[in-house]
Amino acid sequence: MQFTFINASVRDPAQCPGNTETLARAAAQALPAGTPQRWLRLADLQLAPFVDQRHSVGEYPAPTGDLALLAQATLDATDLVFVSPVYWYSLPAPLKLYLDHWSAWMRVPELDFKARMATKTLWLITTSGDRAKAQAMIDSVHLCAQFLSMRWGGALWAKGGAPGVVAADGMALAEAAQWWSGDALGKTLAN
Repeated sequence: MQFTFINASVRDPAQCPGNTETLARAAAQALPAGTPQRWLRLADLQLAPFVDQRHSVGEYPAPTGDLALLAQATLDATDLVFVSPVYWYSLPAPLKLYLDHWSAWMRVPELDFKARMATKTLWLITTSGDRAKAQAMIDSVHLCAQFLSMRWGGALWAKGGAPGVVAADGMALAEAAQWWSGDALGKTLAN
């Protein structure tokens, strides 16, 4: 197993710790001891704008720079975890840009992206003002998993908003502590 956590928050962690990352780190503590984890913060990477050339050029060149690092981290993972607060009922811009680049990576023959993604599990850890407002984003990420024939691990949600709010969501933190405990992780891996 190799868990890659893709942090899509645009908050400066030095200024105020993010609720979603706090929840994700609590959940990561429930992984079996020794499980490799890689954490990437999209806001720290230089990601070129996505140019849609699927219907003109067709194939894309291999990614370079931080996009190459991100593509390799994505492909190396057995489990891909989006750590993403809800922004305007949807994905934050850095996560949407990352997903847009998936369209390019599917058209880079040497990456074999679509086939390799089908061997992975996609998870979502998110926070928002209330659960109903997160549903559109949860559905969107689930559909991304379905499109690439990935296993859907599920979504872990907690109350978010102002910095530190998640600390008061005892039920979500208790769920995070069990999120990847033996039985839950084993059932997902068996699917």
